[in-house]
Amino acid sequence: MADPSSYRPKPGQIPDSPGVYKFRDEHRRVIYVGKAKNLRQRLANYFQDLAGLHPRTRTMVTTAASVEWTVVSTEVEALQLEYTWIKEFDPRFNVKYRDDKSYPYLAVTLNEEFPRVQVMRGAKRKGVRYFGPYGHAWAIRETVDLMLRVFPVRTCSAGVFKNAERTGRPCLLGYIGKCSAPCVGRVTPDEHRDLAEDFCDFMAGRTGTYIRRLEQEMTRAAEDMEYERAARLRDDAGALKRAMEKSAVVLADATDADLIAVAEDELEAAVQIFHVRGGRIRGQRGWVTDKVEAVDTAGLVEHALQQLYGEESGDSVPKEVLVPALPEDPEAVSQWLADRRGSQVSLRIPQRGDKKDLMGTVQRNAQQALGLHKTKRASDLTTRSRALEEIAEALGLDTAPLRVECFDISHLQGDDVVASMVVFEDGLARKSEYRRFQIKGFEGQDDVRSMHEVIGRRFKRYLQEKERTGEWDETPAPSGPVPAPGGPGPALGEPGPAPGGLVPTPAEPGPAPEAREEPREDDGRPKRFAYPPQLVVVDGGRPQVAAAKRALDELGIDDIAVCGLAKRLEEVWLPDDDDPVVLPRSSEGLYLLQRIRDEAHRFAITYQRAKRAKRIRSSPLDAVAGLGDTRKQALIKHFGSVKRLRQATIDEICEVPGIGRRTAESVAAAFATATPAAPAVNTATGEIIEEDDGGSTT
Repeated sequence: MADPSSYRPKPGQIPDSPGVYKFRDEHRRVIYVGKAKNLRQRLANYFQDLAGLHPRTRTMVTTAASVEWTVVSTEVEALQLEYTWIKEFDPRFNVKYRDDKSYPYLAVTLNEEFPRVQVMRGAKRKGVRYFGPYGHAWAIRETVDLMLRVFPVRTCSAGVFKNAERTGRPCLLGYIGKCSAPCVGRVTPDEHRDLAEDFCDFMAGRTGTYIRRLEQEMTRAAEDMEYERAARLRDDAGALKRAMEKSAVVLADATDADLIAVAEDELEAAVQIFHVRGGRIRGQRGWVTDKVEAVDTAGLVEHALQQLYGEESGDSVPKEVLVPALPEDPEAVSQWLADRRGSQVSLRIPQRGDKKDLMGTVQRNAQQALGLHKTKRASDLTTRSRALEEIAEALGLDTAPLRVECFDISHLQGDDVVASMVVFEDGLARKSEYRRFQIKGFEGQDDVRSMHEVIGRRFKRYLQEKERTGEWDETPAPSGPVPAPGGPGPALGEPGPAPGGLVPTPAEPGPAPEAREEPREDDGRPKRFAYPPQLVVVDGGRPQVAAAKRALDELGIDDIAVCGLAKRLEEVWLPDDDDPVVLPRSSEGLYLLQRIRDEAHRFAITYQRAKRAKRIRSSPLDAVAGLGDTRKQALIKHFGSVKRLRQATIDEICEVPGIGRRTAESVAAAFATATPAAPAVNTATGEIIEEDDGGSTT
């Protein structure tokens, strides 16, 4: 535990102007970001008597090892910089709202020649018009199905569209009148874009114009005795009215507003947002967060506004934002919202009328969301805590292992040997920390030797990070064991949220280029291999555990526990014990170890299969410098197979569009030096499959 007085700035050193400040821990990670109108006054609050600080603030300042700040011109700039840094550094002690699911949006891809209507999730893309979010994807599809009668916009994928272009036949929607079939030229690109823009206008709330127009056309058709057309227009108008009925009218004055409500207790807070456009509820979403910093309702509202509108611009920011409490500096926040919208934004608390009643509904939704979250999480949090305590007790650890790393080796009969490292923090998978290794030290199958290599490489990188950041002043000797680094600090191995916090699980990363990565400057961003675990788990028994312990001993690391989980009897092996530790089959600790081990196995075998598939698909063309996928495909398409390409002359290769003389010579040389692959065999009939049949692998 650090003493805040050890890094307190000198009197008069802190400016009294607006700015943003960062607290860093002993590993130089940014653990808290804040903003202030007056930096001197705000930072002075953190360096008072610890007994007078809020418990969460006290934990933060004793975890920190330094503080730094950046001066800005206005409070609006401070708000924007604070949001940018929270997004960039993911500080452990800042409130961060996290969705419990990815909300679907109705999207219109206006950035394409033929705009497409579809359901989209995830990050928003430039040039795409979004409506929502919606609670369920089926709600979007029902609405779109009704509207395609009137606005027959393309909904098919690029593959289906290109296939229809090639064959000259539209898909089923084109035949039944729910697509204008631009793929076969029934409408021009401009006409189809007009349909897409009319679709967007209707979804944005400008509904009356289109319904009145359809009703007028229906009347004229009836007067002209075109009764079939009149009936079709009647059905179209009915479809639009049914689509409108799916969004309840809540504000009669066609208001565009977002209503934000907060429900909180001492530990957690839930936020609910209703998106109202044209007086109708067009979307709803919610977040839940741990209150890892001392923050009141106004602070929670400000954080919610930052997350909600930090990446938005234009009409995505409404004219009016209704909140339960105003932020500390409402003028600065309003100006920040106006800058993002491009026009004035009203930020206020509803006092009376329909808007106050609707805010009550949003507040009830927030209370229900918090109650549901607590019901779902209570047992899970309790179980995870009990599992970590059981592991600590069984392995004789001083404290529960908040960060656990597990390693597994995977290969196919000694080929494509790879390893995986998965990370669990507070009992939850931290997929952004997963890493993959290729075994480089030797050829063939040797799981024990592979485990020794992987553990050594991983913790060499850890020691390099410590040495580079100045946390360890000793320089390793050229040979022999490395001097042990200093003992672990209180925050060792805790780069994620505080115990019990929610941890994001983004998409798994690709192979970690740990051998090629150049060290980066200390900027507070998470770095590969920079944080040590309290426990290393290896997939295997006594030999693998001994190899892992030997690798740590050779590096002089003696403050990280090691164990192995053998698959056969699910026994836990410790390095220096002759007999395994047998946890009860009903033990939550054993279940957590099994889950970590199984995740490491899954991650390793996925990488190994991908590596093997890539090797099988490899071709001599891969060795030709400057030959990309497009020209490779052009070569194969021109000759029909790799075998015919191998037999072609340089002049024949030059006939392929985009292939010059020099490239043709390189291609011919690559095939001349390559070893022909063994022929493929049909295992059912035993016959050899010739590459002339269209194969493209060698």
